[in-house]
Amino acid sequence: MKYVILIHSNPQPWGHPTGDFIPEFQSLPQETREKLNGAFETVLEELSANGELLGGQALADPASARLYRWDAGEPIVTDGPYSEAKEHLAGFFLIDVESQERAEEVVRSFSGPGETVELRPVATY
Repeated sequence: MKYVILIHSNPQPWGHPTGDFIPEFQSLPQETREKLNGAFETVLEELSANGELLGGQALADPASARLYRWDAGEPIVTDGPYSEAKEHLAGFFLIDVESQERAEEVVRSFSGPGETVELRPVATY
């Protein structure tokens, strides 16, 4: 079963790994930050070794985004991001695991203070 793990965040300034730029994460004791980072790296290594990690990518600053909308039969281009958004898509990982339970086990290590992590199945039509 393929799932995408979407990382929603708003680091200031924009940067990766996002935890390095999020006040909620940076306010944690150093030992806690190291433990969380270590757990995340361990899961990435495990996914890679098991062939479950299909890919992933950090995304650039949302200020560099371009939005395309359809208006009066034509695509209209505007600068992004959506101004009302408090969080932006910061990156994603694509995984292929045996079950939803495994996907949920994996995604727990991806969530951290100041971020929202979305787990979504990949559509199969």
